[in-house]
Amino acid sequence: MDKFKTYVDANRDRFIAELQDFCRQPSVAAQNIGIREMAQKVLARLQQLGANARLIELPGGALVVYGEIGSGKRTLMIYDHYDVQPPEPLELWETGPWDAAIRDGKLFARGVADNKGNLVCRIQAIEAYLAAVGALPVKIKFVVEGEEEIGSVHLPQFAKENRALLESADGCLWESGSKDINERPILGCGLKGIVYVELHAQGAIRDLHSSLAAIVPDPAWRLTWALSTLKYAHDHILIDDFMSHVRAPTPAEMDALKAIPYDEEKVKADYGIAAFICNLTGVELLKKYLYEPTCTICGLYSGYIGEGSKTVLPNHAFAKIDFRLVPNLTPDLVVDLLKKHLARRGFSDIEVKLTETGEEVARSPLDSPIVRAAIDAANAVYANAPIIYPTAAGSGPMYPLCQALGIPAVNAGCGWYDSRAHAPNENVRIEDYFEGMFFVRALIDRFAAM
Repeated sequence: MDKFKTYVDANRDRFIAELQDFCRQPSVAAQNIGIREMAQKVLARLQQLGANARLIELPGGALVVYGEIGSGKRTLMIYDHYDVQPPEPLELWETGPWDAAIRDGKLFARGVADNKGNLVCRIQAIEAYLAAVGALPVKIKFVVEGEEEIGSVHLPQFAKENRALLESADGCLWESGSKDINERPILGCGLKGIVYVELHAQGAIRDLHSSLAAIVPDPAWRLTWALSTLKYAHDHILIDDFMSHVRAPTPAEMDALKAIPYDEEKVKADYGIAAFICNLTGVELLKKYLYEPTCTICGLYSGYIGEGSKTVLPNHAFAKIDFRLVPNLTPDLVVDLLKKHLARRGFSDIEVKLTETGEEVARSPLDSPIVRAAIDAANAVYANAPIIYPTAAGSGPMYPLCQALGIPAVNAGCGWYDSRAHAPNENVRIEDYFEGMFFVRALIDRFAAM
């Protein structure tokens, strides 16, 4: 019998308990809860693994846990993060977000899918490899940060100051990954960029009686009119010169879409929608999903929104907006275009606040050794062949840590389509978690052999 499997099976209960322990430690970056404690826990586990690990301080930022283990001709970077999203709304959790409860074959906890499950799974897979197979055939460099969920504000600084530590990596196993709605593992080779802003409209110096709306400007209407200039009903972004900067997908990128089996009917049923935007389908749907930018109102607030009526003229209104970016759109460019667009239409009074520094677009070649090794490993481990996404629709700090240093990366992980990351009842399936360990083992062997 395979010694790796025997070791994993023998330590199954301990591995689950350890994952629960990680998930029971709150580590919410947005609220600065438990961040240092979680970093210490990650450090201790890497040291227990036998890694040469340490904490790297960044002024004003969360600790980065860095560790090295193994040797070989190739070097694999493993990137994860120990911070998680806020758990609210708490009333929608069936069990507490820090309980790490197990039911129906799933472990439920805030951050278990994004990203503590992948972090602990990878550490345990390497433990099993060392114990059952032998010395690692590759050198592994762990980079585990604590600010991913707030935009990885200090990771570019970390990458710049520690370039000598990082640039020797031949490939990176990125922090996320899941199976699709038809149980096919997804391997992603990039991420969209993102920039997140707030638009603020100001009225009187205080809330007023709504009868005064006849003569005093309403900031909620002011903001609504400004927002209406950003997009029109068919989802086309109207910001001046915005779309002219978007690089069209290449023929090879379009060919990659044709190989993605996207089950539209199941996805629509799962989301509870009758149709996708503009009734898109097929390759055009995937093109918009993966290769086109977005402009999304993430939240709106003004005045009174409690029970019953309150006839008030609010003195302030604001909206939170994110833009998902594609090649040739950068965070700085988008903010500049947005401000100029609003000013040209008489909305220079609308304040544009940049809430995060933003993240650049990241793409890795589909034929890079780390991608090919991940494909081979997935084919060896999973019942269904993997689906290769040239890029994910989401965002992350991949560019400064990988592409800026010439390091290709691949997303692969132990989530599933209903893991509910960032939502109540976040979860991973226990069997997917252990299957992820076998994927990591196979990836190490195949990456070393290339």
